[in-house]
This record gives sequence, structure tokens and C-alpha cells, in this order.
Amino acid sequence: MKGSNIRITILADNTAAEGLSTEHGFSLWIEAGGAHILFDAGQSDVFEKNAQALGIDLSICDYIVISHGHYDHTGGLAYALPLAKKAKVIMHPKAAIPRFSIRPGSAPKPIGITEKALASLTLFPREQIIDGSTPQEFIQGAGTTGQIPKLVDFEGSSGPFFLDLRGEKEDGFEDEQALWISTPTGLIVCAGCCHAGLINTLKQAKSVSGATGIRAVIGGFHLGQASDERIEKTIAALKEIAPELIAPCHCTGERAALKIQAAFGAQFSPAGAGRRFLF
Repeated sequence: MKGSNIRITILADNTAAEGLSTEHGFSLWIEAGGAHILFDAGQSDVFEKNAQALGIDLSICDYIVISHGHYDHTGGLAYALPLAKKAKVIMHPKAAIPRFSIRPGSAPKPIGITEKALASLTLFPREQIIDGSTPQEFIQGAGTTGQIPKLVDFEGSSGPFFLDLRGEKEDGFEDEQALWISTPTGLIVCAGCCHAGLINTLKQAKSVSGATGIRAVIGGFHLGQASDERIEKTIAALKEIAPELIAPCHCTGERAALKIQAAFGAQFSPAGAGRRFLF
């Protein structure tokens, strides 16, 4: 995407600037190539309240991209869709299926899309919903990755996530996708949770876009419960990729974020709702 400023604002995250709200959720507002994009919508109306506080008009949204079907990324659709009536929604059909977190000694916890968000999707015009199961370059120089292949050996299962109440069908996150934006110096990659792994996500973004480098990666890296070995291998792989900017959000985990900050110094950027990035 040449000759165009790109602005990315975090609307919902686990931390926030003073005066803004927080939640366990994630949402970005992206202005690129003349388009306005909502990437994920958090779990509630927090993204909307923060957008109002930041002077962002969600009604002008052109595209809503859903990274995957967990409640903390889709719950806000109940508030986004009535506002962004002209937007096209890019999501995998399987983002709407039931999902559960099952931990030893605890009852299964539903973590899929909420009933309220699903109802809003059902009422939304079908012709405005785009199947995200394959990569989509929805504006020139920006698109989605489609399903992310798990090729990196140290990026295995992302946690106790299942598609059934008995914990027999592990969630393979077939619906997960990231968003990429091309710039003259590499891709900007926006990731929701990286259940497929951060490095796998970046590799897929490069593969579908044809880009050779990564300029920035912003989003959840899902390293909160990762072993020290996996975090160190992730950092080593990131050093080979050499992004100019790394902004861990949401589910990255404080321990992993601190290790990334120590390893990358000035390339590391704090995140949180209200944080703005200009490229």
C-alpha cells in the first residue's frame, strides 16, 4: 500500500490509557487505503465506548474482520453490527460454532460467540458477510490470511480448548485468520490471539501476500501459559524475521511481554486501549 498513511488504534485490550475502559478482549480500528476496518470487537461494548472517547465514528466502518470465534473477540459484534450497517464482515463460517474451555477439576466453560452476537449476525444482511475460509485481499494492498497452517514445530496446542463438552474434540482453530497490510518496507500484521502460533501466523501472512518482510506485528501472541522454552524459541524466530515494531497485546501474557521487551528494546511498543500507531 503505497502513498497512504496507515493508522491503527487499539480500541479494546486488557490494559488501557487513563480514562478508557479495559476488558479481557481485543479490538483494533484500522484506517488504510481509504478504508475503515474494525478488526475484532472485544467481548462487550468496551470497544464502542473507547471509540467514542477517542473521537472515532464506527458508523463509517467499511469492513469488520473477525480473527476467530471466541467471545472476547466476537461479543462486541452485538454492538458493532447495528452501528456499521454498510460494513462487510469477513469471518470463517466455523467462527460461529460452540467452543469450550475445559480445565482439570473445573466444569466446561463456554467460550464461543455469545448468543447476543450470534443473533446480530443472523439479522445482518447475508450478502454483506464474506467467507473468510480462504485468503481475501479485500482492498488493494490489504487482506486476510485465511486458515493458518501449523508448520513450526514448537508452536503446538494453544491450551485446553475443545469443540465439545466432553473434551474429546480438540479445537484446531480452523477459523483463525490474521489481517495483513502491505507497505514499501514490509507487512503490518494484526493478530487476534495467535492460537496457531505467532510465527506460523507471520509465515502465512508473508505467503499469501507475497511479501518478504514484516514491518510490524500488533496483537495477541497467546504466550501467557507458554513454557520458557517456547517463549525463547519464539523470540529467536522473531529476531530472524526482524520486525521494526512489536506490540504484544491481550493474551500475550506479562512474562512473555517482558521477555520480548528485553530482547527487542526500541522495537518493542507498549499496547493497551487508546494506543495509536501511525505508519
